[in-house]
Amino acid sequence: MISYILRRTAAAAILLLVVSAVTFAIFFLLPRLAGQTADQLAQQYIGKSPTKADIIAVKHNLGLDQPVYVQYWHFIKGIVSGATYDLGPTTVHCDAPCFGYSFKTHQAVWPQLTSRLPITLSLAAGAAVLWLVSGVAIGVISALKPRSFFDRTFMGVALAGVSLPMFFTGNLALLLFTYKWPIFGRTYVPFMENPAQWANTLFPAWCSLALLYSAIYARLTRSGMLETMNEDFIRTARAKGLRERKVVVRHGLRAALTPIITVFGMDLGLLLGGAVITESVFSLHGVGEYAVDGITDNDLPQILGVTLLAAFFVVIANLLVDMLYAAADPRVRLS
Repeated sequence: MISYILRRTAAAAILLLVVSAVTFAIFFLLPRLAGQTADQLAQQYIGKSPTKADIIAVKHNLGLDQPVYVQYWHFIKGIVSGATYDLGPTTVHCDAPCFGYSFKTHQAVWPQLTSRLPITLSLAAGAAVLWLVSGVAIGVISALKPRSFFDRTFMGVALAGVSLPMFFTGNLALLLFTYKWPIFGRTYVPFMENPAQWANTLFPAWCSLALLYSAIYARLTRSGMLETMNEDFIRTARAKGLRERKVVVRHGLRAALTPIITVFGMDLGLLLGGAVITESVFSLHGVGEYAVDGITDNDLPQILGVTLLAAFFVVIANLLVDMLYAAADPRVRLS
């Protein structure tokens, strides 16, 4: 088991390095291949009507006058040991891990990400609990009673949940439960300040996300359970006299969890990288909104930082999924 974990951890570290190189190349190499010069790239960080001196200064600060592999090395070095940016009359030091410095907001990227990350973590964690519990429970019951009224009703709700976009369900929840019937709060409150108000404010966003994702998990669970409950080992377990609840949970559901674990790891990793639409709809100042601001302002260090953070969470989520596989099925450890 330990050797399996070490192998997967090493593979995750290499994958993170590859993802960072590919992401950096997308932002700094592809524009060069498309014909953009270093001056044109530097001009994107300044704004309208820049002077020649401004372009030269930004080009030097970002290292755009150097080869791409040298720029990437400086970027990785900044993540490990920090970086210093010369702004002319003053210099700014970006402490490690330095994911870049925004010359438009004049702020380091990493502190902005860490200040917004608790909001995104709160949103993703609460919604994940709701959609996982409700989706799996509905899927199991629907599989045990196929083609029943319950099955058809909840699978219809699941289809509606998948079909309705977040900007519709989110705005509908805000209209009904925040403005028309002011049941829930409007302003985000950190968990440590007031846990009850924190949950009260985020609950509409949790439910909107859970409606979207629980539908997928309900259909996945139902499909897996329908296939598993007809296997020979289920009939053997029943023939041994095991209770039906134990047969369903320990044998049927456990065997059907593999695709659910895979999808859950990917979904949670992507959400931790920023739930862009949800945060925009509910005015939550998280990582997703930070990404939207960076795209709107054409702020490449800001966008690069969010992209790498999202990639980090996806890779870590996949690593955890591999470990859960090993715990659920010992045969995986030999692979």
